[in-house]
Amino acid sequence: MAGAPAQQDDKSSLGFAAQFKSLTGTYWIANAMEMFERLAYYGLRTVLPVYMVLAVEQGGPQFDHIQKATIYFWWAAVQSFVPIVSGGYADSFGYKKTVGVSIGIKIAGYLVMAYAIELAAGLTGGASTGVPGHAAVYGVFMVGALLLALGTATFKPGLQGIIATQIDKDNASLGWALFYQLVNFGAFLGPPLAGVMRLMDWKYVFISCAAIVSLNYLLFFTFKDPAPGKEGVEKRGFFTTLIESAEGILEPRLMAFLAIFSGFWAMFYQLFDLLPNFITDWVDSSDLYEAAALPLMGLFGSSPPAEWMGMVPQEHMINLNAGLIMFFAFAVGYATGFLRSMQAMIAGILVSAVGIYSLGLSTTGFWILGSIVIFSIGEMMASPTKMRYFAGIAPEGKKALYLGYVNATTGIGWSLGSLIAGTMYEEGGDKVVLARRYLVDEQGMDAATVQDLAKTEVMPTLADKLAMTEGAVRDLLYTTYEPQHVWTWFTVIGLVSMVGLVAFDQITRRAAAWEEDALIVVTGLVTGICYGWPIGLWFFGHMALRRFVGSRPVAYLIMVETAGYVAYSVGMSLLSS
Repeated sequence: MAGAPAQQDDKSSLGFAAQFKSLTGTYWIANAMEMFERLAYYGLRTVLPVYMVLAVEQGGPQFDHIQKATIYFWWAAVQSFVPIVSGGYADSFGYKKTVGVSIGIKIAGYLVMAYAIELAAGLTGGASTGVPGHAAVYGVFMVGALLLALGTATFKPGLQGIIATQIDKDNASLGWALFYQLVNFGAFLGPPLAGVMRLMDWKYVFISCAAIVSLNYLLFFTFKDPAPGKEGVEKRGFFTTLIESAEGILEPRLMAFLAIFSGFWAMFYQLFDLLPNFITDWVDSSDLYEAAALPLMGLFGSSPPAEWMGMVPQEHMINLNAGLIMFFAFAVGYATGFLRSMQAMIAGILVSAVGIYSLGLSTTGFWILGSIVIFSIGEMMASPTKMRYFAGIAPEGKKALYLGYVNATTGIGWSLGSLIAGTMYEEGGDKVVLARRYLVDEQGMDAATVQDLAKTEVMPTLADKLAMTEGAVRDLLYTTYEPQHVWTWFTVIGLVSMVGLVAFDQITRRAAAWEEDALIVVTGLVTGICYGWPIGLWFFGHMALRRFVGSRPVAYLIMVETAGYVAYSVGMSLLSS
């Protein structure tokens, strides 16, 4: 098939020591910059889901889970789809220049989010103060989130483009695994820092992240751009680059892979976007507190903060994911280097799905940690391998463009998965929402009276009426409403994605005349099952249309659809405010 990424044998022929020695100084500097960027990013990300729904009485904006999901939807769209274009610009104008601009954008995003409540109060003359989920606070916070997303979207392809120039086929598996490991070293340090900052003041979380990411400017001047851009490329202009990037993603194998593999990312991002809320609402981590937190801190002559209230905060539990990857990613990467990329990704999705499913089997702290361990093993098999796969199929001079394309698979899964998770959790998962429902349905309280209760008063009110402790009330609500079903659905999404990837591998390895038609059908089925049939029909229809009219008209159509959806969303937001 003309223009299709070629299937290739990308196994390594070098031993571990030889692969390690072949990595360059620029490779390590780029890794250090990624580490600082991830330290700030994941320091925020692991506590942000809790902050976004935090009661106004506790200093939070008190968004509901639909608002939270919508923020993540647009965050995912910007962070994951902008690299499709920004990757092309990084190839054109230089990787280092792209990274430098992105750092400043990220700093601005952190600071706008830090002061969203105050900025909204200034815009509304104080009318937004103390109002749960106020549209002005929501709008300002969204701007900050999108700035952070844009900065990340610009940073990623430039930085990964630098990495891609420093490795080759023989050290690619280890090189990308080490990159992933250092990413998670930063990610591992971030949550404990954020945990300390939020006990002082939630603003300090955002401000410290802005300070950390600014440290990358110190490393920025220590190396030359390995790909400073191509002479005369600027004449192509913004729109030409945008159209060419949009056309490229419509290549049948590429589009099919991005859509099918997105199910893994729909699962993955719930570990950071939904699990923090689930742990805060439902998990009794007193077993971890007694068996691990107390003795470990006792070794250093200290004890857990009183604010922990006998539980281990969710950010410390989820941080096990980054810790495992920090220590073991290179080993898993070395082992998967002896498998084809597809084999490693398929196996990784299966293992991750087992971990996601097990999150709903128990609410004890140790069980949740075990589930995170299982998921992390699968992640180490699947996630770095996608970088190896795309770096291997990218034509020369288009490394950043293709590594920008790979972010689209994240964007599809993260954005659509966020909407699914937000709706499911708001309707049948949030502890306070379910407690309000129980007060009305089982205790006969007036619905308006229950709705008027402050968020922090709902659980105490129900506990008082039932003459039970809040822990016992939590267990009663869990048994009554079974909020763990959200994990079952995301397990299904992961398994469907895995089956689709097996089909994709079998179809593309045959390179038959019917390949494109088969990929259109498989992609439509997988996305329809995972995200709903309107989404499945969208992929099926646009891939089929490309089959008959070519990429350029479909690229224009998608751009018009995107512009229309953005205009509609902005209009609805303005009306609601």
